[in-house]
Amino acid sequence: MKKWLILGSLAAVVAGAVSFTTVPPVNTKAALGEKLFNEKILSKDSSVSCASCHIPSMGFADSTAFSIGIGETPTTRNTPSVLNMKHRPYFFWDGRAASLEQQALMPIANKDEMGLPVAEAVQRLRANKTYRNLFLKIFGSLPTAKNLSAALAAYEKTLETDDSKFDLSFDEEFPLTDSEERGRLLFVGDKAKCFDCHMGPDFTNDDFKNIGLYNGTTLNDAGRFKITGKKEDLGKFKTPGLRNVAITAPYMHNGMFKTLEEVVDYYNNPRAVVKDPVNIDESLREPLELTADERTDLINFLKTLTDKRFNKNPY
Repeated sequence: MKKWLILGSLAAVVAGAVSFTTVPPVNTKAALGEKLFNEKILSKDSSVSCASCHIPSMGFADSTAFSIGIGETPTTRNTPSVLNMKHRPYFFWDGRAASLEQQALMPIANKDEMGLPVAEAVQRLRANKTYRNLFLKIFGSLPTAKNLSAALAAYEKTLETDDSKFDLSFDEEFPLTDSEERGRLLFVGDKAKCFDCHMGPDFTNDDFKNIGLYNGTTLNDAGRFKITGKKEDLGKFKTPGLRNVAITAPYMHNGMFKTLEEVVDYYNNPRAVVKDPVNIDESLREPLELTADERTDLINFLKTLTDKRFNKNPY
């Protein structure tokens, strides 16, 4: 059960820790989902799995701008983390899936990712004695597209993180440093305006925004517009959550920023980086005028959002 805690105007949610490793035997939907998440026979040439791009040690994201699918094919967008997806209403950068169950099958069938028709993936699982028995034990039926997606979604729903330095800071025994606290105040304040979009327990408003990375020429991914066909959605992408953001570089839908410093510098003055952006959100049309020290403080706060299991330095 989750408990809400308030610090200033910023809310966070604290829950019990979740392990990212399965202890045999595989006897739950989530445990089966974890096995399938790492299963390469779900790709056309049995060369990649979900975990090939959503790498656990990298916050279930990737370290490249565009991950590599079957046949050494680069994908077309940066791999987002699958952590903290349990309560999201949309999935993928453009929001084309409305549930984890729907999302789970799409990379399998995508020609640039795993490239395997879902029906064929199901047949492979049925032909595999281990999987045939596991599905019969857990679902009471042979593998189907429905229970394949249900298992993968059940696993992804366990990937919630809530044990960061930020979470610990609600206890007076574990305060933020002066710089981190200044960064927190900037984050929730009117100057940096991060909280306008990155709000709530997972630091996302679950909305779509055009942050200026579309100009129709050098930056031509239309984002949400491809799904809705609405002019007002041109260049909009889903607001990502910021938990564990320090370990999921590179950033943005196209992976164009390699560091948090580049990200903060961009938001400080978007038009200095992208000339003539199309449909940029009104809140980003003027420079923020953050000083160098303020940008450092903001980054130091963002680093406090890294879950303890990913943080190499003890708090």
